[in-house]
Amino acid sequence: MFSHDPLAHPEPLIRRVYAYVAYRIGDGADAEDVTSATFERAVRYRSSYDRRKGDPAAWLIGIARRELAEALAARAQAAGAAVPDVAAPGDLEEDSALRLDTAAAMLRLDERDRELLALRYGADLTAKQIAELLDERTNTVEVALHRALRKLRKALDREDEAPAPAEVHSFEGVRA
Repeated sequence: MFSHDPLAHPEPLIRRVYAYVAYRIGDGADAEDVTSATFERAVRYRSSYDRRKGDPAAWLIGIARRELAEALAARAQAAGAAVPDVAAPGDLEEDSALRLDTAAAMLRLDERDRELLALRYGADLTAKQIAELLDERTNTVEVALHRALRKLRKALDREDEAPAPAEVHSFEGVRA
């Protein structure tokens, strides 16, 4: 039916899209809904996929970005919307604390930095793939990613400096 079906091997693509979405809005039902909507749209429009314009993961992340924008707009309109839980059930205390610290630090970044980090580490896209997706030069994306990571590290360091409740432990050396 298709010369190159972008959805021929969906499992790794589902994980990448979910990871990207979870980076942006947190793990859980909301991320699952956006991931599902992404793949529903991809199935409907798979005939429009052009492998000369990028690999299936980048194509799907582009769809996920649109679905995410719609989900975030709907969330903003909902009165009293709760912040999603960023820690998955069953995680160890240390991992949960790190994820919460990272989520809080990510909120201190501007929208572009959060998007770049989510594309790079959530969706596991290369700088070249991100550049193609955003219609920018690869070098520009690499520099922006470097700066975003530096800002994230500074925000994480500020978390360490803030007075913590007695029951919260410091996990030095865990952050990358």
